[in-house]
Amino acid sequence: MTGQAVWRRACPAGQALDLLHARVTEPYAPHVHEEYAVGACTAGREVIRYRGTLHYAGPGSVVVLEPGEAHTGGPADPPDFTYRVMYPAAGLLAEGLLAEGLLAGGRLAQGARRMPRFREPVIADPGLAAELRRLHAALGAGLGETEPLEAESRLSWLLGELVRRHASPSRDVEVPGAGRVARLVMAQLADRLVSPPALAEIAAGTGLSRYQLVRSFRTEVGMPPYAWLAQHRVSAARALLERGCRPAEAAALTGFADQAHLTRWFRRVVGVTPGVYRNSVQDRTPRYR
Repeated sequence: MTGQAVWRRACPAGQALDLLHARVTEPYAPHVHEEYAVGACTAGREVIRYRGTLHYAGPGSVVVLEPGEAHTGGPADPPDFTYRVMYPAAGLLAEGLLAEGLLAGGRLAQGARRMPRFREPVIADPGLAAELRRLHAALGAGLGETEPLEAESRLSWLLGELVRRHASPSRDVEVPGAGRVARLVMAQLADRLVSPPALAEIAAGTGLSRYQLVRSFRTEVGMPPYAWLAQHRVSAARALLERGCRPAEAAALTGFADQAHLTRWFRRVVGVTPGVYRNSVQDRTPRYR
């Protein structure tokens, strides 16, 4: 069915998540998935037969197929289409429902569904589609192994936003005590700079879902937890570099995977590489010992 296909398995949220990146040249036969299928075209257009109707998807749209629903898929226009799709278990999307129907003690409201439902399989949401493509590519390149907190945070936010914006019905519920939650998260991450806790571990201590935690933190701080952690690490690395510490050492002492990882974030935050920064300040600052 595919001209080219790459299948990978990642574990960004403590459980297996399968990823497919494929160029499709011929239609798939009717089939079902045990998990959700959440994907986005990167080139061309796809036509899907789903619940007895044909649906068309192209760049800028998100495709969501529910577990157990028979469907087909193929190029809408010759010769092919290319897409990225992930297969999250229902429990990952159900966290978005928890954010919608949270009661005291972290229980779902009476009668709340345990599985998100979507009226249409093709959703026009260019921003979400773009993030899905970026995250899919990052997970396929090993983001979950090098930066587990970032992978877990981005996946929880993506699936939670998908449910919040497009599940039926959807409503916006603010998280009470967002400031307190943000301070708690920052304290935990700062205390464990080199080996930060998993997002699920942090969320368990607050009574929130992972998605709700990420959304609350982003609203209060202006960035997700992993980005705040990276900037806090950069600040710590700056202090070490000012004392004469070499960039590779500073990377290891502040929790970056390696010097290249430190350099990427350092340039984003400071504007220069760690080596340039060190050379510019070390003669004016007490040496690292």
